Amino acid sequence: MLSPGQRIHDFTGEALYPSGEIGPIALAEYTGNWLVLFFWPLDFTHVCPTEIRGFNKLFPEFEALNCSVLGVSIDSAHAHRAWTGNGLGRVEFPLIGDLKRELVESLDILHPDGVALRATFIIDPDGVIQSASANALPVGRSVRETMRQVQAFQSGQLTGCEWQPGEAYVIAA
Repeated sequence: MLSPGQRIHDFTGEALYPSGEIGPIALAEYTGNWLVLFFWPLDFTHVCPTEIRGFNKLFPEFEALNCSVLGVSIDSAHAHRAWTGNGLGRVEFPLIGDLKRELVESLDILHPDGVALRATFIIDPDGVIQSASANALPVGRSVRETMRQVQAFQSGQLTGCEWQPGEAYVIAA
């Protein structure tokens, strides 16, 4: 798995946009902004929609932080559209279809079962990974923790365990 300090690989593919349209997407379009790039194993499953809805609920807060959100699975953008229309509901950020597993493989997050790990990358405006994490397939991630980490990275300061915006920074000795 790519780790903090490494650059995210460029990727061009297809995504479902909030408008319901499917079109091209490139990670290079997000250079200059903070980016949360998160992966789920498969559409039409049980844990995955809880995470996507979690990111969707907090999406305005991510936007206020000048942080884009992109979701990715190995399903096609067309499968994403079918899922949003049949159970998942409207999503306010692009959902990338990585049917050929190019992005999943470039980040080294392909599960032995052939699906994406439940992985999250926080990427700075220069395209450098600041955080990389992955969960076993049965356990969902914390979207609030992802947001807290974005805020901590954006502060440019030393932030202690459980730091929250408005709290004091750790003072280096």
